Amino acid sequence: MDKYIEHIAGHLAITYHQVNAVIGLLHEGATVPFISRYRKERTGGLDEVFIREIELQNKKFEELEKRKTTVLETISEQGLLTDELARKITNTFDPVELEDLYLPYKPKRRTKATVARELGLEPLAKQLMKQVSGAVEDMALAYVKGGVGSTEEALQGARDIIAEWVSENQQARQKCRRVFEHDALIVSKLIKGKETEGIKYTDYFDFAELLKKCPSHRMLAMRRGESEGFLKISVEPEAESCLTLLDAQFVRGYTHSSEQVRLAVNDSYKRLIQPSLENEFKKRYKEKADEEAIQVFALNLRQLLLASPLGQKRILALDPGFRTGCKLVCLNEYGDLLHNETIYPHPPQNEKGTATKKILSLVNSYKIEAIAIGNGTASRETEAFIRYIRFDSDLQVFMVNESGASIYSASPIAREEFPDYDVTVRGAVSIGRRLMDPLAELVKIDAKSIGVGQYQHDVDQNKLKENLDFVVESCVNAVGVNLNTASKHLLSYVSGLGPKLAQNVVEYRKENGAFSSRKELKKVPRMGDKAFEQCAGFLRIPNAKNPLDNSAVHPESYAVVDAMAKDLGVEVGVLIADESVRKQIKPEKYVSPSVGLPTLNDILKELEKPGRDPRSKVKVFEFAEGVNTVNDLYEGMVLPGIVTNITNFGAFVDVGVHQDGLVHISMLANRFVSNPSEVVSLNQHVQVKVVSVDKERKRIQLSMKDV
Repeated sequence: MDKYIEHIAGHLAITYHQVNAVIGLLHEGATVPFISRYRKERTGGLDEVFIREIELQNKKFEELEKRKTTVLETISEQGLLTDELARKITNTFDPVELEDLYLPYKPKRRTKATVARELGLEPLAKQLMKQVSGAVEDMALAYVKGGVGSTEEALQGARDIIAEWVSENQQARQKCRRVFEHDALIVSKLIKGKETEGIKYTDYFDFAELLKKCPSHRMLAMRRGESEGFLKISVEPEAESCLTLLDAQFVRGYTHSSEQVRLAVNDSYKRLIQPSLENEFKKRYKEKADEEAIQVFALNLRQLLLASPLGQKRILALDPGFRTGCKLVCLNEYGDLLHNETIYPHPPQNEKGTATKKILSLVNSYKIEAIAIGNGTASRETEAFIRYIRFDSDLQVFMVNESGASIYSASPIAREEFPDYDVTVRGAVSIGRRLMDPLAELVKIDAKSIGVGQYQHDVDQNKLKENLDFVVESCVNAVGVNLNTASKHLLSYVSGLGPKLAQNVVEYRKENGAFSSRKELKKVPRMGDKAFEQCAGFLRIPNAKNPLDNSAVHPESYAVVDAMAKDLGVEVGVLIADESVRKQIKPEKYVSPSVGLPTLNDILKELEKPGRDPRSKVKVFEFAEGVNTVNDLYEGMVLPGIVTNITNFGAFVDVGVHQDGLVHISMLANRFVSNPSEVVSLNQHVQVKVVSVDKERKRIQLSMKDV
C-alpha cells in the first residue's frame, strides 16, 4: 500500500502524509465533502478536487491489486511463476504492462499455435528460431508424420508457434505500441449503400487524422456513426514501421531459417499484434474521449446546479403553448402548489383579454412576487404578453430554462409529489421551483436529461453516473440544505445520508414536526453517530434556538464557539451579530490537538455570515424585441443571449428564436482559446453577433469577437 500512496503523492505533487490521511478517512466512512470541509488539519488543507482524485486513484490501485492477485495465482497454478516474474508483476503500476506480462500464461481458446503444438511442431519452431544455416525442408522432414502431411505443413505450424511467441513478447508489443502512440491514424469510411441514411455523418465518409490529435467530440461522433451502422472505423500506423522494428528484434542473418522467422513475424503483426493493439488503442482513446466529455458535462452541471436562486418568493409560473394554451400555476414561498389553470392568450383562441384579467386576479389574490416563464414553445410570445400587462406592483419576469422538465413531470418522483395532477401542471410547477431554487429542483431529474454537455449517451454510463452524482453531492453540500423544507431527493445527496436515511428524516419530520435543533437528528431511526457526524454540518435550521444550527459550524465545534463567547462575556448570538466583538477573538488561543487554525479560521468566517448561500443573486434577462424566430435573424446583427451549453468545440447561446446558436471556440474571443470554459459560463448573459443563418438546417453561427 505504501508504494501506491507514494505514487499518488508524486502524481499529485502533494505529501505522503496528506494522501495517507485522506485514504484513512475514506476507509473510516468519511465523504469527500466532509473531509474537505471539516478535516483540514488531517489533510493539510486539501480541497475537494485533490481529495476526489485521491479517492479515484486509490480505487484504481485497489482494482490493480486484485488483478495482480488473480494473475499471480493463475501463473502459479501452472507451475510457471518465477521469482523474477513475480517481482515484475508485483512492482508494476501499469495495467497495460501487467497484461503484457500475463499474456504468455493467459488461458487461451484453441489457436493455430495450439494445434501446431499438439502436432509436435514446437521443437521445429525452436530450431528455426536459432536461424542457423541449412535447408529448412530437411529440418521439417522429420516432422512429416501423423497429422502433418508435408514439409510445408510442418513449416506453417512452426511459423504459427513463432508468430504467437512474437505477439506475446513484452518488448515487441511495447515497440509496436510506441509506433501506434506516435503515428497511428484513425480512419473513418462510409459503409457502402448508407450514403442517404447516414447523411449527418458526411464529414466522416472519408476521413483520416492522427489518432493522438483527434479531439474527444470528433472521436465520439465517429464512434456513434460506427455504432449506428454507417461508418467503419480503423486505427493503425503504417505497417512497415512496426515490421521494421520487429524484424530487427527477431530476424538474424540471411539463412533459410531467418526467412521463415521473417514470414512468422509478418504474420504475427498482421494477424495478432495489429488487431490486438488496434482494439487496445480504440478502447484507450474512447476512454479518454469519455473522460473529457464527462468533465465537460460535470462542469456544466455544476454551473447549472449552482445557478442563481431567486429565493423564497411567491411565484406565478407559466408553461407556454399555442393551441393547448399556457398552463399556469401559483406557488407559495415554499414551492407548494396553491392554484392551477390554463389560459389561451395566443392563436388560435386569442383570448388575451380574459387571460389578462385572470393573471391580474391571481397576482393580487396570491400576492405573487415574480413570474417564471418556461423557454420552450411560445415562450417569446408569452413573455411579450406578460410584459404588456400593467401590474399594480413592479413584478420581475424571468425566462427559465425548462430542459428536463418534461422528464421530471412524467417521473415517479413527480407522481409521488402530485398524484392528483397531470404532467402539464407538474411541468409548470417545476419551472416555478427552478426559479426559486435551481439546485433543489434539478436534483430530482436524471442529470443526463438536463440538456448540457456533449455526447452524454455515448460515453461510459457507469462513469458518467458516478461523476455526475459526485457533482450533485458536492453542490448540495457546498450550498447547505434546509433540514425542515428539503425534499427527500435533496436530502439524499447530503453527506452521510443517502436515500434510506433521507426518507427516514422526512418521515420523522412528518410525524414530529419541524426539527428544532441538529441534535434532534439523532432521534431519526438508523441515524448513528457516524452518519450524524457526516451530515450535521451541511444541514441548516433557520430560526433555531442555537444560531449555530443555521450555520456551517459543525456541532463538534460548538464548544469552541461557546468558549469564545464566554471569554468575551457575550451570548453566541451577539458574537454573530456584532463585528466589533468578533474582532476581539484571537484564534490562536483556541488551538488544541483536535482543532487547528484552519478549522478556527473557517469558524470565524462562518460567524460573519452564518448560513450564507454561496450562490449569486439571479438577474433579469430580456431578449431583443422583435426577434422571435430564425427568420428574424440576419448576418451582422448584434443580440443579447444566454449561454445554455458549453462543449469542447464552443458554446451554445439562446438568442430567443427557439434554436440555440453556436459560438465556435475560434469565435469566442480575440485570442486563442483552448477551452471555452475559460471565456464563458453556463447561464452567462452575453452579446453575440450573427455570422450566418442556415434556415433550412436551422443552424445559427454566432461570434463574440469585437462585440
